[in-house]
Amino acid sequence: MGRYLTMLLLLMLLVQHFGNCEGNQIPHHAPPMQFTQVQYNATVYENSAAKTYVGHPVKMGIYITNPLWDIRYKIISGDSENLFKAEEYVLGNFCFLRIRTKGGNTAILNREVKDHYMLTVKAVEKNTNAETRTKVRVQVLDTNDLRPLFSPTSYSVSLPENTAIRTSIARVSATDADIGTNGEFYYSFKERTDVFAIHPTSGVIVLTGRLDYSDTKRYEMEILAVDRGLKLYGSSGISSMAKLTVHVEQANEYAPVITAVTLTPSESDKDPTYAVVTVEDNDQGPNGEIASLNIVAGDPLQQFRTVRSVPGGKEYRIKAIGPIDWESHPFGYNLTLQAKDKGNPPQFSSVKVVHVTSPLFKSGPVRFEKEIYRAEISEFAPPNTPVIMVKALPSYPHLKYIFKNTPGKVKFNLNTHTGLITTSEPIKAQYSSHFELEVVTSDRRASAKVLIKVLGMNSNPPEFTQTSYKASFDENVPIGTSVMRVSAKDPDEGENGYVTYSIANLNPLPFVIDHFSGVISTSEGLDYELMPRLYNLRIRASDWGIPYRREVEVPVTIILNNLNDNIPLFEKINCEGTIPRDLGVGEQITTVSAIDADELQLVRYQIESGNELDLFSLNPNSGVLSLKQSLTDGLGAKISFHSLKITATDGENFAKPLYINITVATSRKPANLQCEETGVAKMLAEKLLQANKLHSRGEVEDVFFDTHSVNLHAPQFRSTLPSSIEVREDQPVGSSIILMNATDLDTGFNGKLVYVISGGNEDSSFVVDMESGMLKILSPLDREVKDKYTLNITVYDLGIPQKSAWHLLDVRILDANDNPPEFLQDSYFVEVSENKELNSEIIQIEATDKDLGANREVKYSLLTDTDKFTINAVTGVVKVVGVLDREEQHVYFLKIEARDQPTEEPQLFSTVILKVSIEDVNDNPPKFIPSNYHVKIREDLPEGTIITWLEAYDPDLGQSGQVRYSLLDSGDGTFDVDKLSGAIRIVQRLDYEKKQLYNLTVRAKDKGKPISLSSTCYVEVEVVDVNENLHPPRFSIFADKGFIKEDAPVGSSVMTVSAYDEDTGRDGEIRYSIRDGSGIGVFRIDEEKGIIETADRLDRETTSHYWLTVYATDQGVVPLSSFIEIYIEVGDVNDNAPQTTEPVYYPEVMENSPKDVSVIQIEAFDPDSSSSEKLTYKITSGNPQGFFSINPKTGLITTTSRKLDREQQGEHILEVTVTDNGIPAKSTVARVIVKVLDENDNKPQFLQKFYKIRLPERGKPERERTARREPIYRVIAADKDEGPNAEISYSIEDGDEHGKFFIEPKTGVVSSKKFSAAREYDILSIKAVDNGRPQKSSTTRLHIEWIPKPVPPTEPIYFEEAFFSFTVMESDPVAHMIGVISVEPLGTPLWFDITDMHPHRHRNRKSENIKTA
Repeated sequence: MGRYLTMLLLLMLLVQHFGNCEGNQIPHHAPPMQFTQVQYNATVYENSAAKTYVGHPVKMGIYITNPLWDIRYKIISGDSENLFKAEEYVLGNFCFLRIRTKGGNTAILNREVKDHYMLTVKAVEKNTNAETRTKVRVQVLDTNDLRPLFSPTSYSVSLPENTAIRTSIARVSATDADIGTNGEFYYSFKERTDVFAIHPTSGVIVLTGRLDYSDTKRYEMEILAVDRGLKLYGSSGISSMAKLTVHVEQANEYAPVITAVTLTPSESDKDPTYAVVTVEDNDQGPNGEIASLNIVAGDPLQQFRTVRSVPGGKEYRIKAIGPIDWESHPFGYNLTLQAKDKGNPPQFSSVKVVHVTSPLFKSGPVRFEKEIYRAEISEFAPPNTPVIMVKALPSYPHLKYIFKNTPGKVKFNLNTHTGLITTSEPIKAQYSSHFELEVVTSDRRASAKVLIKVLGMNSNPPEFTQTSYKASFDENVPIGTSVMRVSAKDPDEGENGYVTYSIANLNPLPFVIDHFSGVISTSEGLDYELMPRLYNLRIRASDWGIPYRREVEVPVTIILNNLNDNIPLFEKINCEGTIPRDLGVGEQITTVSAIDADELQLVRYQIESGNELDLFSLNPNSGVLSLKQSLTDGLGAKISFHSLKITATDGENFAKPLYINITVATSRKPANLQCEETGVAKMLAEKLLQANKLHSRGEVEDVFFDTHSVNLHAPQFRSTLPSSIEVREDQPVGSSIILMNATDLDTGFNGKLVYVISGGNEDSSFVVDMESGMLKILSPLDREVKDKYTLNITVYDLGIPQKSAWHLLDVRILDANDNPPEFLQDSYFVEVSENKELNSEIIQIEATDKDLGANREVKYSLLTDTDKFTINAVTGVVKVVGVLDREEQHVYFLKIEARDQPTEEPQLFSTVILKVSIEDVNDNPPKFIPSNYHVKIREDLPEGTIITWLEAYDPDLGQSGQVRYSLLDSGDGTFDVDKLSGAIRIVQRLDYEKKQLYNLTVRAKDKGKPISLSSTCYVEVEVVDVNENLHPPRFSIFADKGFIKEDAPVGSSVMTVSAYDEDTGRDGEIRYSIRDGSGIGVFRIDEEKGIIETADRLDRETTSHYWLTVYATDQGVVPLSSFIEIYIEVGDVNDNAPQTTEPVYYPEVMENSPKDVSVIQIEAFDPDSSSSEKLTYKITSGNPQGFFSINPKTGLITTTSRKLDREQQGEHILEVTVTDNGIPAKSTVARVIVKVLDENDNKPQFLQKFYKIRLPERGKPERERTARREPIYRVIAADKDEGPNAEISYSIEDGDEHGKFFIEPKTGVVSSKKFSAAREYDILSIKAVDNGRPQKSSTTRLHIEWIPKPVPPTEPIYFEEAFFSFTVMESDPVAHMIGVISVEPLGTPLWFDITDMHPHRHRNRKSENIKTA
């Protein structure tokens, strides 16, 4: 039940709370301060003066929505150079942002340095310090403050005097850092010239007149670059100047002219000439010299070249660089020639096509006669001996033979033209007995193998392995000892290479040689001391060849070595004598001497014994014996006899000892010794004498000379052999011509001869038999190719060294008629005027015949059937015999024959084509292309500018085709035309405003004679207007203000705006218009006078002001405009009552508030401006007790000294009357419902001071722990306050010592777990506390009497009504009784309980009364 009471209480509180939300008032806030745009675009001209305001297409600034605002602008970033300043200007409800340039020493705006600034502007409201920002992009506009600048400032060109008219010769360049029209400029010459012209915008300089080196060698001109922008302002224009120097060079006037004569070379020609080309140039000096003649087309493989006939000459020959591929071009090559002279720039000739053909070209693939050729060659064959001739068919003149890479080709030569293979050096079989060569044609399309066998001959003598030999051996070796071995080899085969050896010395020597092995050994004993010590041998090596043997000798040196086989021998032995005792120390006693026959080492002497006292000294080298110590004192004085044993040694052998017995005498006689002679010296001298005899015998020279082994004589041709012979060119191949025999006085190989042609036979026309010397024809002869040969016939013997002789034989070739006549050109061309007189000679045709005599005489005939031309049979002169008409036939092709005149042989002939071109006469006038001209030009182009080039064509040639131009109508002298180039120039300044169109008549006339022809054309020149509208209209101020009362009728004049324009004419005529603003449609403007009028009714209360953007626009071709911002204020008329901001106000105020506490500000306004801020406020109802007062001026309602008591009256309804000061005055009433807010000034109050209840006893349950708390009663306290001040919390303060009672803090429901018996009492002290600050409380007592449980009634209990209905008001206080529930029968104690209910209801257990909770 307590839970339902709680819910009911909460419902009542919620209903009371939400019932007051309707009076809440949302405060009204003005819009924040902000710019009309987050970014503006503005412009200002560079170099602007100080305090120049920037221009902007829209209003910049902030709408003033609060009249108390005081706005200031400041640039906070983007102006690092401190160039700009932001200013405020307030007009109406708008605070304009104006940006201007600063004055003083501030830097000047320069677009070329910086073309825009991004400024950040901050707006600050001074009263509230509110801020807002915007960006202003200031674009710096260009002014014409810079002039054009040339780079470079001087130009120099060199032109040949024959430079064609209309040639671009140079280009000048200038730049202007300005932009738009200010950056545009025109080029022009400072002084007029008819020779040159300059394009006004590109700066290209064109030649318009002819140059003449002899007249003017240099032109110096000044070129201006004039700024267009300044010229438009009427100034002459700031310009810059450049200098142009033109150097005229002597012209390379004439191009080289090529004439060519084609030739058909012979097959045998080694370096054929296919054409003779002559290049002529009529210029003088270097311009007339020929730099080169080139083959520019027709020779993709680069097989031909041009060669000057003589250095620096003008005649060239076309020759082949290498093998020519005739097979792929069977009909020859069409070579395109072009010559270049040495002029600067060089002139090139017209191309000339020369047809080059192969001589005797036969169709069909090239094949060798044999696939394999076999040949033999003797080893005796000398160099240049023919081996074999290969031949490929068909035989083309261009055909050449080459060796394919084979190892043996270095031994042979191949004639590339004839195919003859010859030896290039002697062939030795020992190196290779067989050679396999491969010959291919130069085009690599045919090949053949050549197998050559080398016939081995006794061609090689034996050859020792060394050029000399040297050996040594010791004396006393046994007989037959091998000393050395010689070796020789013979590369010949068989017995020709079998070698035997012999000693060729005539004198006998103590050596023998093995004939087969070559080992040399001793044949007797040899003693170094008794026999020669050096032997020179000549060893001969011989082969066993046929028909003769070949021999060779080699020197051999043999040295006999000495051995130490003799001991030294003393010359004297057994010496005895005396020496005086007083012999001085160092004095000589005697000299011993020993001889050694070996002569190998010096003999050394030594005392072996007898000198123990060291009294004597023996020189080991000289053998001198001398006294070493004195014999008069010491140990030597005691001894009188000394026996010395002396020996000699050669280092290896010792001689028999020599004994010297010395007696020391006291006498003073000198030393005297006596010895025995051995005779050794005599015996050795005899041996040496015998040895010398043997030496002298061995050195005798060999006087034998073998005449068979030395080649003493060279071959000799017989003296009767002629030095010159004649042979007809048609002599058959193989014919013998002459025997070239020679003799040699030697025998054997030294006298055997072989013959060869060693020179003069380059085309392999002849051959000589190697053995017999017979000269024969090897290949066909052709006198026209070569009419004389000088053959070098060489004869060799086979001796060693080989000797030879030569004989020069001149072979003259006699002529046969084997060549037809040949024309000097492949074709002929001549130009003939169509009015050529009859019988006039036009050209001479010439043909030549390579034969001689009658065979070369030529006669001409005309094979083409024509009555216009004839030819002289002897001279070849062609004449005109019929009338020519170019219009009828402009070219003739004549076929001409040339035939030779032999007496005994058949005639031969050839033909050629003569092309006759008919020249025109002057019968055509010049023709303009196009027939008429239309030109558009700007009016500000500078004088001297070429506006167009005339082009007239005259098909005639020469002067008849040379056109000269003239103006028949020059447009009042505004234009002229260059007579040569046809360039039409401006010579007077144009003005569109004066004349817009010119019709010029131009005549073109040729220079034909005797009559010149002409034609005319029309040139329409349209002048295009250049915008000269330089100044836009200007208003004196940027914004203005107008005023008009709201009751003014439609059409009333408001104000007049006026602008001025510095331009003249239509450019200065101004028209006004309204293009933007809130007043569009409400106002109109007179477009000519600028008067602004109303166009609709006004209502200041609806719109108190208007903004208009008025434009002033001039009438230029490109119109310019400016605008002014107009603020029109609508004047007030008192036609509106005051109005409060809210129809009903819902303020709140605390109860007990002191005096002068503000309750609410009544805000009222009057749309009429006259009553604005002049309203009167008065409380006219709802304040009888004077709780509130109102300020009559401000409308502020405040409390008075009387205290408000919410508990007495919680709401006051006031009526406030607001009155304006108009006449008559108007007023309005506003209702103010003041809610009095609660203050915690009341404590909770229980409904009873104490409560007394009776409850049935409660028995103790079986299980105490399962006992539940059961509600027993609810105490209720009420608080007159509200909100938290009326929120009550309950607690048991006393009487619950055992903790068996509980109370719900919020609902006051008391429950118990106590087990009480009947007649027990419980008294609880309960406290109620509110939630106010400070808290207030009160207490009550609850008396509980526990009574016995009553006896259940016997009669059923029932409610008096089945359904009870009660009504409760939301304003009913707590504990207000709402109804009574009754039951029957009465008299029995009853307890009621609510078992099902809506929330927030509870029951009284004792009473049946139902109350609000």
